[in-house]
Amino acid sequence: MNVENRIDSHVQLGCISIASLDMISPFPLMEERLEELLHERAGDLTEFEDEFRLACRDMLRIGSYKPTGRSRPASEYLLRSATNSSFPRINPVVDLINYISLKYLVPLSLWDMEKVKADSWLFRTGHNEESYVFNATGQAIALQDLVTGYAVIQSDEQPIVNPVKDSLQTKTDENTRKAGIAIYYPSHWAGEPSLEYILEELTELAGFRGQVISVTTH
Repeated sequence: MNVENRIDSHVQLGCISIASLDMISPFPLMEERLEELLHERAGDLTEFEDEFRLACRDMLRIGSYKPTGRSRPASEYLLRSATNSSFPRINPVVDLINYISLKYLVPLSLWDMEKVKADSWLFRTGHNEESYVFNATGQAIALQDLVTGYAVIQSDEQPIVNPVKDSLQTKTDENTRKAGIAIYYPSHWAGEPSLEYILEELTELAGFRGQVISVTTH
């Protein structure tokens, strides 16, 4: 998985690619861990956890982008849903990504790598006028100064994911067989959980869903 990170002063990336995905079968190991986590997240975060949550929000403060309100990282929406018993259940792979995001309080992206035939993947801040549709009703998210992942096709850079909302075009579904995952981690954070530690559990669990092809940090 060829990935370039042009925002490494703010965000460190952990990336995984998986092939031969099973998007349908039950996943008992993750279900057990998720039920325990949902019970834990029904209470308050520790002081240390809340500091890390804020660090994940602050890593998106680049240029004009303000990660507040609906512009906060997706991990904060998952945390809120866990506290009011509305945690989303979609399919085993999306649930896995959401489990990791909720447990470690970091935003992640997931995309179908076969829905866009990329030569490589690039992460940078979005330019003025860049946007993409993120849901079936046609709502779009503006990408100016927002940390964004692009599919690079020859010289064309097509935005597909970010820590707030991934694009509708490359969302996974029951037919997805090859997927990419990106963890967005604050570069200046020196404590736990480390990016490597988060990647370790994600890689372990992803291996139950398909064949892990590559695991890299950038």
